[in-house]
This record gives sequence, C-alpha cells and structure tokens, in this order.
Amino acid sequence: MSAPQPRARAARALLVVCAVVAVAHLVALLVRAGAGTAGGPGAVADTAVHLTKPALMPLLAGYLLVRGGPPLPAAGLLFGCGGDTFLQLDGDTAFLVGMGSFAAGHVCYLTHFVRRGAPASAALARRGSPAAGRRSRTAAAAAAYAVALTATVALLWPDLPHGLRIPVAGYSLLLTAMAFGALRAGPWAALGGLLFLLSDTLLATGIADWPQLPVPQFWVMLTYTAAQSALAVGILRSAATGPRPPVPSRPAPVYGEAGTAV
Repeated sequence: MSAPQPRARAARALLVVCAVVAVAHLVALLVRAGAGTAGGPGAVADTAVHLTKPALMPLLAGYLLVRGGPPLPAAGLLFGCGGDTFLQLDGDTAFLVGMGSFAAGHVCYLTHFVRRGAPASAALARRGSPAAGRRSRTAAAAAAYAVALTATVALLWPDLPHGLRIPVAGYSLLLTAMAFGALRAGPWAALGGLLFLLSDTLLATGIADWPQLPVPQFWVMLTYTAAQSALAVGILRSAATGPRPPVPSRPAPVYGEAGTAV
C-alpha cells in the first residue's frame, strides 16, 4: 500500500509549485502595472510575467497526469501553454497562432467530455428521474449557452478588427461548445467552463477597445488560471467516480397456459 505515496507527494509538490507560480504571476502583473517597464521593479516584474505565464499549464498538466488523470485534458492544458506563449508576442499573426493553440486545447477537452461524460439517460436511470425532465433541462442549458454566445459575438463584432472577426467568432463557438460539454463532468468542470468563457470575454473586450477594469490582464489571468484549475479538478473527480453502467432492465415474465411464470 506504500506505492501510491510517492505519486501523492509528487502530485502535492506539483500543485504547490503551480499555486506559487500562479500567485507570483498575478503579483508581477500588479507590480508591472504600477511601476511600468522602464527599469527597476517594473522591469523585474515584466520579466517575471513572461517567465511564469508559460510555466503554469505544464505544471497543472503534470499534476493532472501524476494524479492519474486522462491524457486528453492534459494535452489541452499543454495547448493552453502554447496559447499563453504566443499571446505574449506582438502582432495579429502571433495572436491567431495563440488562439489556434487554445482552440486545439478546447477540442481536447470537448473530445474528452463527449467520450467520458455520463450520458444523461444513464444518470437519470440511476437517480430515478424522468428522462423528459432531464432532457428539458439540458435543452434549456444549451439554449442559454447559445444565447450568451450569440449576444457576445453580436456585441463585439462591430468593434473587432476586420481580420479577427471571423476567427474570434469561430473560436467563441468552439469555446462555448467546450463549456457546455463540461456540464457532463460535474459542477467543478462546469464552473471551469464558465470561468473560461468569462476570461476570454474579458480578453476580447480588450481587443475590441472596450472600457477595461483596472489592470485588465490581471483579471484575465485570474479567471483563466481559475478556469483551468477547476476543469482539472472536475475531470479528476469525474474520472475517479466514472460513469456507472445503466441499471439493466429485467425481461418481462412469460406466462404459461396455467398462468404461472416460466
């Protein structure tokens, strides 16, 4: 029974390091915003921002894998690292490559949710809930996500650069599909999907030159890091429980001529 202990220690160590790096990154963002990058603490903070940002998702992916998590979401986290790296560079090309890397990560997440998420009918059979009620709630959730997607893209569209309108709209569709798919993996994953939507919406408002919160990159990274962490936790919990097989139905008894079951 001592074999899992080194893995548990390694997982805790990765989680602690990831948390420290995340806090360091967020603090560096605040320091850089207050001091600028001309020199002194601001220049040090700027260097810390660029070093810590690409390190976050590999650490979280390592934690997920050491905990025995599935490989597809870990790949999604690593694609997030690619997105984080390219979005630190200037220019539309770097932005599009970074967005493409994030999109690949969403494909990994969505594929995992579709393959591993418990079908609604099976979950209902376990709880004894009417399937029609569950289907109606799923349809309502799908409608809510669709309305949020349509409204966000419609509002942002006029203010986005012309060359980014179609890519941002396509990416938003994929992100929303991932967030909706995360509902299949439980409340933590669902929260992660919603936070991812919030983070990327904040980022998109910056691209559209909308009014921003103070230190906007801080809020983008805070919600993004929380989103990826919640997704990882939800996926681990979902993998630990796993979808149970549906309760088999008993065949109806066949009666003989005497009225007794055979």
